[in-house]
Amino acid sequence: MEKIRDSIVYLLGCGCGTVDYLTVRGYELLKRADVVVFDALIDQDLLDLLPLNCDRINVGKRGGQPSLKQSEIDRILVNACNGKACVIRLKTGDPFIFGRTTSEIQALRNAGINYEVIPGISSAIAAPLFASIPLTDAVLSRSFTVLSAHEPDTIDWAIFAPLDTLVILMGARSLPQIVSALVNQSRSTETAIAIIRWAGQPEQQVWVGTLGNIVQITKGESLSPCIIVIGEVVRLREFLLPLNPVQDSSLLSSAIYNLDSSDLYLSDEPTSLMTKPLSAHTVLVTRSAEQSPTFSNLLIEQDAKIVEMPTLEIFPPSDWGELDQAIAQIKTYDWLILTSANAVDYFFDRFISQGQDLRTLANCKIAVVGKKTARFLKARGFIPDFMPPEFVADSLIDHFPTSIVGLKLLFPRVESGGRDVLVKSFLAAGAIVNEVAAYQSSCPTTADPKAIAALKSGQITIVTFASSKTVQNFYQLVQSAIGPDLNAILNNISIASIGPQTSKTCQELFGRVDVEASEYTLEGLVDAIVRSV
Repeated sequence: MEKIRDSIVYLLGCGCGTVDYLTVRGYELLKRADVVVFDALIDQDLLDLLPLNCDRINVGKRGGQPSLKQSEIDRILVNACNGKACVIRLKTGDPFIFGRTTSEIQALRNAGINYEVIPGISSAIAAPLFASIPLTDAVLSRSFTVLSAHEPDTIDWAIFAPLDTLVILMGARSLPQIVSALVNQSRSTETAIAIIRWAGQPEQQVWVGTLGNIVQITKGESLSPCIIVIGEVVRLREFLLPLNPVQDSSLLSSAIYNLDSSDLYLSDEPTSLMTKPLSAHTVLVTRSAEQSPTFSNLLIEQDAKIVEMPTLEIFPPSDWGELDQAIAQIKTYDWLILTSANAVDYFFDRFISQGQDLRTLANCKIAVVGKKTARFLKARGFIPDFMPPEFVADSLIDHFPTSIVGLKLLFPRVESGGRDVLVKSFLAAGAIVNEVAAYQSSCPTTADPKAIAALKSGQITIVTFASSKTVQNFYQLVQSAIGPDLNAILNNISIASIGPQTSKTCQELFGRVDVEASEYTLEGLVDAIVRSV
C-alpha cells in the first residue's frame, strides 16, 4: 500500500512520573507535535510541553470507568494523521509493556502510515526504584517477573507463586484475589509485599506489609494507580531509603546482610550517604502557564520534588494598534525599556511580524530589569545597554546612566494590572514616555487539581512566588478551591518570595513571608530557600 506522505506517528513512552523521567528524544518530539493522542494518567506537565496549536485527543482508559475500545483508538490514531506531519501516540511507561501497541501498529501499517516506537521507562521497573526497593539482589532475588492483573482469573498462579519477586501492574482492584491465589499456592503469608501508588509523583504513597496483613492494612484506601511488588527484596526498603537531610550527621549504620543466608542484620560500619538540601521538601512553584521550567529545574537540582501550579495566563493585548504604531516609529526613540521576559518576547515577535528590520534598532538603546530579562534579550541577539544593580523596576531610574530630561522612551508592558511607579518616576524626571500594551495577563479560571490535591494532603512544604501577580492569583485560586481550611493548610507551609514587592503582597494576603531572596532572581530565590531549610 502507498504510504501517506509527510506523516509519521511516534508511539512514545513517557515513562513513570513527571517530565523529569521523559527521554530527551521524547521531549524534542513533544515540543514540535502537531497532534497528540494520549492515555489516562499522563502528567499535565508533559502536555504543557506541547505547542499551543497542537491538537490534543484524550483516549485514556481507567479501570472501572467507561472507556474507548481499542479498535476505536486505532481508528482515531489513523484519522489523526490527516495532513499532520508529527503525530504522537503518548503512552505511560513503555509502549511495549502492556500498552496494546501491536494493535495500533497494525492499524497504521494497514493505512500505509509511517511510524516509529520511542521507548520509555516502564513503571514496572521505575516504581520499585522510587520506593527504594531493588528488584534483584544477590541473595534475596535472582530474577523478577512482571505480570498484569487486569484479568487475574486467567493467570496460572501455580507457575508464578514460587518465583523470587513478582511485579504486578493493574492489580489495585484485585489485591485480595491476588493474595488469596498466592497463599493457596503455598506462598508464605509472611512474604513481604509493597504497594506503590502514584510512583514518581509528589503524591506517591507506599504501603508495606505481608501477604497475611496487606489487605487489612490497605482497607478503605484508594490504591489505583499502583504497582505491587511481592518478595523478600521489599524488606530492603527500610535500609535503602535516602538519609533524612535534617539529621545532624551524614553517617548512617548501613544494612549489611550475610551473603550465605537471607537473614538481615545491622552492622555498625558507617556509610556516607550524601543528600542535597531540598531532598525532604516538596515545593509548589507558582508560574505562568507558558513559562519554561527553568526555576523548577533549579529546585530539582537541589533534590526537591516539584508541583507546578499555573497562576498566570499570558496572551496578546486586546489591541495591537499602539504597539504597531510605536514599532513603525522606532527610530524616533532614544531608549527601549523592557522589565520582563514577556515584554521581550511579545515586543520582538510583533516587531518581526510587522516586517521590520532589526537593524533599525541600532540607534535605540535598550534597558532591562533583571538577569532573566537580559537572558531573553540575549536570545534575541541583543545585549542590554543598561541593567540596574538591583533587579527591581524601581531601581532603574535611580541608576539610569544618562540624564533623563528630554529622553523619548518606549515602554512595552502588560496591558493592565502592572505597577505605575516606574512610568510616573520617568515622567517626573522629565522623560517623554510612550507606554504601550504588549501583552495581557490574567488569572486561570480554575486551579490545577493536582496542585490543590497536594496542598490538601499536606505534601507541600514550601510555596514560591516570583511576582505579586502570582501571589494574588494563587490566593484567589486556592481560596476558591479550598475554602475555610486554607489558613490551616498554609500555616504548615513556608512562603518564599523573590523580592520586596512580592513579599509586600504576601504580607497583605498571608500575613507573613518566611523566605525572601537577597538577590531578586530565580537563582537567588533558590539560594534563599536552601539556606532556610
